[in-house]
Amino acid sequence: MSGAEVLLMVDDRPSSFTRYAARELAGRLVLLRFADTRPDLPEDHLRETAHLPAFWVREDAAPAEEARRYREWAAGLSAAPTRFCNPSEPRQAAAQRFARLAGLPHLTERQVALVRDKAAMKACFRELGLRTAEFERVRSAAGIERFAGRHGWPVVLKPVDSFACVDTHRLDGPDDLEGIDLAARDWMVEAYLGGTEWEVCAIILGGEVLDAWPSAMPCRPLDIVDGAMNANISVGTGEGPAVDLRALVQRVVTGMGIDHGYAHMEFFLIDGEVYAGEIGVRLAGCEIPANHGHAYGFDVFGATLAVYLGRRPDLRYGERRCAGDLLLPLPGSGTIRRITSREELLAMPGVIDAVLKVRAGDTVTARRASHNASGYAHVVGASVGEVESRMRDVLARFTIEVVAQEPSAALA
Repeated sequence: MSGAEVLLMVDDRPSSFTRYAARELAGRLVLLRFADTRPDLPEDHLRETAHLPAFWVREDAAPAEEARRYREWAAGLSAAPTRFCNPSEPRQAAAQRFARLAGLPHLTERQVALVRDKAAMKACFRELGLRTAEFERVRSAAGIERFAGRHGWPVVLKPVDSFACVDTHRLDGPDDLEGIDLAARDWMVEAYLGGTEWEVCAIILGGEVLDAWPSAMPCRPLDIVDGAMNANISVGTGEGPAVDLRALVQRVVTGMGIDHGYAHMEFFLIDGEVYAGEIGVRLAGCEIPANHGHAYGFDVFGATLAVYLGRRPDLRYGERRCAGDLLLPLPGSGTIRRITSREELLAMPGVIDAVLKVRAGDTVTARRASHNASGYAHVVGASVGEVESRMRDVLARFTIEVVAQEPSAALA
């Protein structure tokens, strides 16, 4: 490993990407963990990554002091990190600031603002000549109603720094504002767009978008959090949108000055016109990156690690099909009484992999978020329609029973 780049990577929750990196980069991977995310790191994940050096950033400590402590700690490693990767959306600001203070490649404060503050992001899109939904920062119900008076109901209300549709709401009228605390966070409102919503992922090196891969969404994220099928389908068959996706992402990457990394972007196609939604400069959520690997037949996580290590990846594709991740339902909070097994899932048509995050006897907490799930299955097919049909068949056959905890037991 002499002379090879070493990567410092944020680890605030288990993921397929982290597990891949832990296997493939032993000796060249160092984990950066934040003490306040310790509850999100299960014991089995800590055991699986125990062979890797890990630096813990303390809660309530001054960032500059933690960076100084890290540099002293890293100097004692056989090879100190020279590159940085943050796959976490909520950790973006703190992680990039840490990387800057530690002297590693990082997003600037302005870039973090553009990819985390959705109002600033949409303003940037417009400066770059892209269409977006009408939008406005809001602080009150009256402000939302004035906006709707100009642009019509429904509208979408969201915190400017939200992710995974957490605290994001479709409002069909003033009555839907009941129970929303507008003083709790910084909010924005935007016009609800029709048309077809798409997602595109891309990897970037030296400011160049090397390639871009579209994903179809059988159901919109806002519908997903209210119970619709939760899935993304990577489209490797040419069925994707009639849009130059590399050029679309390149315009944003150039405009924001992004040098390298993984980006994913949502957009709407309305009467042949593109409306930019949002962009994240980190791995897409759920299992979307893995979908691309299954759809195109290449090592997507290896390619992603390559650009974060400053190397040009191998993008030779060995497959052309559709592949999607179907998130399996987690219908409520309580104790799981029974759940369909992984073996049963793998026996279903089109299912090539399945992961259950919970098992019978586990206590679980459901959340109103687009990543709320009991597990996932990767489903493949010759077309988007075939994959979606197979996914609906999986859902029809999947069983999970969650028994709500009795109030007396919760207080015991």
